[in-house]
Amino acid sequence: MKFTLAFAALVLLAGCSAGPTSRDTPAAYDFGLQREQAGGTKTIRGSVLLPGVTAPAWLDTPGVVYRLAYQDAARPQFYTGSRWATAPAALLTQRLRSRLAAASEGGVIGAGSGARADYTLQIELEEFSQVFDAAASSRGVVVARASLVSNAKRVLVAQRSFSIERAAASADAEGGVRALTAAGGELIDAIVAWTATAAQASK
Repeated sequence: MKFTLAFAALVLLAGCSAGPTSRDTPAAYDFGLQREQAGGTKTIRGSVLLPGVTAPAWLDTPGVVYRLAYQDAARPQFYTGSRWATAPAALLTQRLRSRLAAASEGGVIGAGSGARADYTLQIELEEFSQVFDAAASSRGVVVARASLVSNAKRVLVAQRSFSIERAAASADAEGGVRALTAAGGELIDAIVAWTATAAQASK
């Protein structure tokens, strides 16, 4: 009888500790559901090869980065209880490929496919962090550089740096994630529009 009660207690304890409710499991975020694009118009005249968005080593992790600008802006730090589902560069790559596919006449091509494209679009992510200007005031900051190369002419068509900020609604990881997601979406919109203009000007 004692053995049966002890065994039942162990099973109950194991059941309570299992599953996603464990406090030791960090919250994982992505950019949310893809919003449906108003259809029809292809603004990029040609096909685009998009290699993966690149990032410096310190940013090429799933960690949610924040900086205390009022103490030491040169020191990136990471939330311990929150993370991205994958590195921000990978999340941006996935979302940008989807947008380019919808906007390009010839579609978008991934690296390693062997198919030829009219242009190669290279994106370097330089900053993707929540910046605290004060203990209760922060913003999502996204900085990236885009380079558009004509594959036929083998020349750099255009290059531009983008810097986008969105105020965070709360001074915590969730506020930072929401601000960075919004800034990342704005960055993608800006890159797609810029690519269309640069490609047209190169004709």
